Amino acid sequence: MGSRFFLLLVLLAAGTADAVVGVNPFGVNVRSSGPTSIFLTFQALDAGEVPVEAFWCGELQPAVIAGNTGLQLPIPVQTSNPCVPGTLYGSLPLRHDRARTSTSGAFTNLTDVMTIPAQVARRAYQDAAAGANSAFFYVRRFSGGAGGDKYVVVTCRMAGGGARVPFSLIDVRMQFDVSGQPATVLVVPRGTTLPPSSVRLYYNGSGVLRGRWEVTMPGDPEPTEDDLLTEATLPVERRALQRRFTLIERFEHFLPPSGQVTLPGPDPRRLPNLADGAYKILLRVEASTEREGASNTGAGRLAQSGGVAGFPLPVLRYYVGGPGDLAALQAGASGDLQLLLPPPGAQLAGGDVVRFSWVETPRAALYRLEVEADGTTLLSALVTPGPADYAAPPWLTQDRAGTQLRWRLVAVDGQGKAFARSTWREFTVR
Repeated sequence: MGSRFFLLLVLLAAGTADAVVGVNPFGVNVRSSGPTSIFLTFQALDAGEVPVEAFWCGELQPAVIAGNTGLQLPIPVQTSNPCVPGTLYGSLPLRHDRARTSTSGAFTNLTDVMTIPAQVARRAYQDAAAGANSAFFYVRRFSGGAGGDKYVVVTCRMAGGGARVPFSLIDVRMQFDVSGQPATVLVVPRGTTLPPSSVRLYYNGSGVLRGRWEVTMPGDPEPTEDDLLTEATLPVERRALQRRFTLIERFEHFLPPSGQVTLPGPDPRRLPNLADGAYKILLRVEASTEREGASNTGAGRLAQSGGVAGFPLPVLRYYVGGPGDLAALQAGASGDLQLLLPPPGAQLAGGDVVRFSWVETPRAALYRLEVEADGTTLLSALVTPGPADYAAPPWLTQDRAGTQLRWRLVAVDGQGKAFARSTWREFTVR
């Protein structure tokens, strides 16, 4: 039972400090009945040292001794797992791995967003209900540094989802509030005011949700995954590097520890609707002060982490066009996969970059974009979920004046099986 508690150890002799990794915060309150996201800073990594894996367990081996400072002695390379056998709860899914190299003064740090899946929290709760200690452990293994592999431990203390848990987003759902059938994508005539929209937030803790609504215009560069992350999810020095788009309005809401809330979207009257093309409405969440989860970077800088999220935020899409374009788009919308751009019968200039866009389906792990001419495949590209957009290389239309091409999208699930296909859509290179 003694191994379930942290012991204070002061054993840092001169010359061995470079073999020690610190983490802050080193102990956090987490939700006992659902997912939790926490911003962490691993401090003073050796040159070339990288994170290898992360996992949770209920009990540590007696050899693993950590202090309240969060510093951890390296475990010999032959000790492959510091957890007591049979107490492993799960590993960090790759889709939630947000580890980023960061700099703070003369130190090389690593920022990490520890996203605890609901299954791990449930396992820990079941063990606690059976009489085990209510704390469990997040373990990050580092490799490539001096002294071999290191395992750094963060204590996770189970709590409710209330005010003592760091303020983090665990799910975000956006929609246009269209009567009869809410939608995440709309096709509207030029000059038409869009319907109102809303965002449903599921969160832990309590805090100030501060941010802004922005919109991408036709011709704007596509938002990257970093652009779609909340500001608090990124290292401090990267937060100001997120690309800015056209500002619609700012917002600030205090969220009580209720766990969920529905907030209005941007004022529809302010959304652009005169230029033909595809638009995206972006929810940009700024970092706010968070007493329960602020992370010390080790050089006097405190990384505020209010509003951290382990996933890119969704977007709302709308397409503006003339009556002919809209009729063609709506006639071509069928099945689970709805194609957006280019519209049916589009005339594209040779050598131009062709941008393909579509409406995503929740089950897809990958999309396969196929482009053909006269039954011959010209392009087959795999696209990950998120952007719902692909910019084809210029050679696709180069030297093809007068050629008719067609394209479609195939949705692939996590087992690599195609489960949905759009209809073929044609366009011409002029």
